[in-house]
Amino acid sequence: MARSRFIKYVFPAIYGLIVYFTIRLLQDTESGFRFWNRPLLVNALEIGLSILVGYIFIYMINYVCDLTDRRQQPGDKLTPSLLWREIYMVAGLSIILVNLIFTPIAAFTDDGLSWSDLTSINIVPLLYVLIYYGVIRSGKFLKAYIEHQLLVEKLTNDKLETELKFLKAQYHPHFLFNALNTIYFQMDEDVLGAKKSTELLSSLLRYQLYDQQQQVAVRQELEYLENYIQLQKIRASQKMRLNVAFDEQLTDQQIYPLLLLPLVENAFKYAGGKYTIDITAKGTPNGIVFRVYNDTPAQIKPSGNYSGIGLENLKRRLHLLYPDKHRLVTGHTENSYTAELELNF
Repeated sequence: MARSRFIKYVFPAIYGLIVYFTIRLLQDTESGFRFWNRPLLVNALEIGLSILVGYIFIYMINYVCDLTDRRQQPGDKLTPSLLWREIYMVAGLSIILVNLIFTPIAAFTDDGLSWSDLTSINIVPLLYVLIYYGVIRSGKFLKAYIEHQLLVEKLTNDKLETELKFLKAQYHPHFLFNALNTIYFQMDEDVLGAKKSTELLSSLLRYQLYDQQQQVAVRQELEYLENYIQLQKIRASQKMRLNVAFDEQLTDQQIYPLLLLPLVENAFKYAGGKYTIDITAKGTPNGIVFRVYNDTPAQIKPSGNYSGIGLENLKRRLHLLYPDKHRLVTGHTENSYTAELELNF
């Protein structure tokens, strides 16, 4: 606030005084005259008019720049022709103004108007005007560039946020369909089990809907997976051998939610053969290593290596959320599939 007031109210007066004393310095150095030996009223008049000219110059330059900017359409670049037109306008107005004010004063004071006086009166103000114009226009260029970069960054962030929300939403329908299908068949045979499944589903949906906007503690993500696994066990084959081991050191480390789910989801979806599923999560000095192994039916071949929407979305989310900070390795053999995800927080 203080800086803007200084630039608006004080700086133009200083600018006018600098122009005036530069002209006096050049003229007095050449003639050997000392302007302070003149009548005080003449000096006061010249100084006062110089200050007035300073305010006019500053207003004029800002007005010309603003006028050009207002005529530009949003996003248009200032072309060299427009810049030269601005420079010509500023230079022309400067020459007109000083010859209207300073030239008559020089003609009726001291020893009259000389070629030296006329040269100093026109060139010195013009040089200061062009310097100030260059500073102002450069400042406007810098401001416009920063605003453009901020806008680009905001649009990029908005696009990424929208894309992340879309990718997250794609997990829900498939999972919800399977869960509701399980509860539907439980209703005929195991009402208590159906109630328990409904509670688990409610907990999972609550986490998906309300707890995924920011990073969460790893323990919350692992608790979510445990509930998901419990729900999947209900509809899994009785032959399934499930081993789950989560590192107790994984507690408050921060992680983006729902990144581990697709790997577990695929394991239950494609489990077969000996129906073994191993799910482990281990802490590392910089993050977490999450590994899922499952047996697969013999008819599933490597060419169909789980390249479904779940893993494709996971890869895209990892690229957006953990650029250069993740490693996802998958491997398919004749009767097993392994996926290992390493995240660096």
